[in-house]
Amino acid sequence: MKYTLSVQVENHFGVLARIAGLFSARGFNISSLSVAETEDPTISVMTIVVEGDEKILDQVKKQLNKLIEVIKVKDVTFLDYVSRELALIKVKIDAQRRREVIEIADVFKGRVVDISHENITIEVTGDSKKLDAIVELLKNYGIVEMARTGRVAIIRG
Repeated sequence: MKYTLSVQVENHFGVLARIAGLFSARGFNISSLSVAETEDPTISVMTIVVEGDEKILDQVKKQLNKLIEVIKVKDVTFLDYVSRELALIKVKIDAQRRREVIEIADVFKGRVVDISHENITIEVTGDSKKLDAIVELLKNYGIVEMARTGRVAIIRG
């Protein structure tokens, strides 16, 4: 199972490396990681998606809470939250298929952010399933390159 953790940390040099090292040293796999400064410039929030069972999740939370730079660890997996990812997808096109690819982007509420004679780059935001679905469709056209962010999440209300 995939668990989503929202981790508040002190915003200074080396914190990301320490947390990544913690996961690596214990053999935990990070499925997704997103980090950014919050409204308070001294604090960053890390959204970490970790795969495993409840025992692994408990170990991850305990290990994170041991780090001095960690302020708060919150498991949002079963809470009511909003999450989004961003994907930039560059697709090989020719004149005949350009319109088809643009229509696919429109269906997924994506937008064209770059276009040339050979390629089109689409920006899409949404949950993981939405991004997986558009990627699967665009594979038939020939994905040249793709960059995808990790999940960001915030509790509703």
